[in-house]
This record gives sequence, structure tokens and C-alpha cells, in this order.
Amino acid sequence: MRTLKLTLQYDGSNYVGWQRQPAGQSVQGLIEDALLPIESRAVTVHGAGRTDAGVHALGQVASVSLAASLDAATLGRALNAVLPEDVRIIQVEEVAPSFHARFDARAKTYEYRILNAPFADAFLYRYAWHIPQPLDFERMRAAAAPLVGRHDFAAFQGSGAAVQSTERTIEDIAWEAGGTFDRPLVFRVTGDGFLRHMVRNIVGTLVEAGAGRLAPAQVRDILASRSRVQAGRTAPARGLFLAQVTY
Repeated sequence: MRTLKLTLQYDGSNYVGWQRQPAGQSVQGLIEDALLPIESRAVTVHGAGRTDAGVHALGQVASVSLAASLDAATLGRALNAVLPEDVRIIQVEEVAPSFHARFDARAKTYEYRILNAPFADAFLYRYAWHIPQPLDFERMRAAAAPLVGRHDFAAFQGSGAAVQSTERTIEDIAWEAGGTFDRPLVFRVTGDGFLRHMVRNIVGTLVEAGAGRLAPAQVRDILASRSRVQAGRTAPARGLFLAQVTY
């Protein structure tokens, strides 16, 4: 038995998310089904992040224990031969038996993309939040600054989650300029972990600041309130990407 680390990307538009659900197709389910004839038994594939329905991945990481003797490169080709084209295995590596994609992750980086223009590029609208009204980028940058560091992010947690603590550390926030119809504004955030819908709720709040409906200084008060109703709307799933997992 050996442990393999899979690095993969996927377009989440057609899936109920990473994790298997009672109904609907999941990315985890697709990979486990693809491994079944190779391994001749059911296996569980553990993902580093449980991306929600409609969320994409540029660098999701998963781990699985297999008895099959296929070398890593051959296994990657075999999986890509049967997986749908919107799910691709980028790399397969043999790792230490103790490796676990979720529990060993030190940090995750997410990207959120916004098209701030009168109309959206016909080939990008599925991968960004189109906001036709002008946004003040500097106000959004100022509003994001208080989020860096260790805080209680209860105000940005989506409903339906059960966690022991809502404290998380955001290590870095970066912006990539854009916002035109064919060049998204990219919000990039790295942290030691994220609550359910946390990134999307943060983005929704920053958009409120960029639109002038929220003062950037209010973000600190929203954090302190621990109240979800104080923060902005939940940004659409289609603009969110799990970009990288750091070990």
C-alpha cells in the first residue's frame, strides 16, 4: 500500500462541489469512481479543501492510499483518460504514508475574480462576478487591510457550519489590477484555514466598500461584531478559485 498526492484542477460549474453529496456529481466522487477499476476496490480520496458547488480549483490537492502498482505518471494519464475534460490531474506523486492532503496543509490560497465593466467577456462570465457599476479599488484595498492577521471571522462565516473555533489567520492579501470586460480584478488571500463561505462573504463586503455603501473603516467593526448580518452579501461561487495549497 502506498500513499499518492494528486494535484488537480477543475471547472466547478457543473458539480455540487468537491465532497460527495447524497445527490449530484462531485469532483471527489468522479476521482473515486475513476480509481475503482484501477484499484479493484472502493477507495476514499481526501481533498485539501472542500470547495462548494460552482467553485473552481487551479491547484487542489488530494491524497489516496492505493495498492495498484501503476507508476505515478501512468496513473495520472489513466485518470485523465476517463475523467471529464473539466477535471484534470496535473501531477501524481508518491509521498510518505502519513501524508494527508487536508490535515497536513499549512496554508491555502484562494483567488476571487471580478469583472468590473459595463459588460462581461462572453468567455469569462462563468469564472468571475460581473459588476457593471464602477468600484473604487482603493476603497476596497483599504477595507481589506484590517483582515490580515489572526481574528475571529464569525461575521464572515456562512450558515450551516459546525466548527470548534471561528478564529483563523489571514497571512496575506494581494490584488491584481483589472476589472475590464476581459481582464478580471483578482483578490488573492492566503490563510491557515477558511470558514464556510468566508472568502465569498469577505469579497461581498469589500464590494460594498468599493461601491461606496460601506466605509472601509467599518470592516474592523464588522469583525468585532461577530455578526454575519453586519457583513456584505455572499459573492457568487463562480468567481472563486482554490489556487494553491501549501505544505
